[in-house]
Amino acid sequence: QVMWNAAVHAEFVHDHADYGFETPGVKFNWRTIKEKRDAYVRRLNEIYENNVKKAHIDIIRGYGKFTADPEPTVEVDGKKYTAPHILIATGGRPAVPPDGEIPGASLGMTSDGFFELEELPRRSVIVGAGYIAVEIAGILSTLGSKSSLLIRQDKVV
Repeated sequence: QVMWNAAVHAEFVHDHADYGFETPGVKFNWRTIKEKRDAYVRRLNEIYENNVKKAHIDIIRGYGKFTADPEPTVEVDGKKYTAPHILIATGGRPAVPPDGEIPGASLGMTSDGFFELEELPRRSVIVGAGYIAVEIAGILSTLGSKSSLLIRQDKVV
């Protein structure tokens, strides 16, 4: 949301002249928004974790699996946990194919890499057409990266 808001502000600046505002020399600093966004996310994560602790909910980090026990039971790193309600947050991660499968794949990044960018890229190519791809393409483009969105289509519609 922070990056989306930054793009909205860039759009407002772009349209200021249409409303009689002169805004010469307006510059965007990627590093500043990255630092502020990262601090905001850290603060939110702390708030969420504190709220979970206040609610007396145990957070167990590790790799787990359900067991064959008669009661709902999860085993995490060799220790069993039984409770009437168990929430599994999978923490899924994208897979990057090897260069042998898709030449040049290692030159790309996943959507997680967007948040690690230290500089706004001059040019960007986003592969896919899901909402995250479209949102990232829009943000990068609005903030000044010449962006392209690649969409695979197996048949003519």
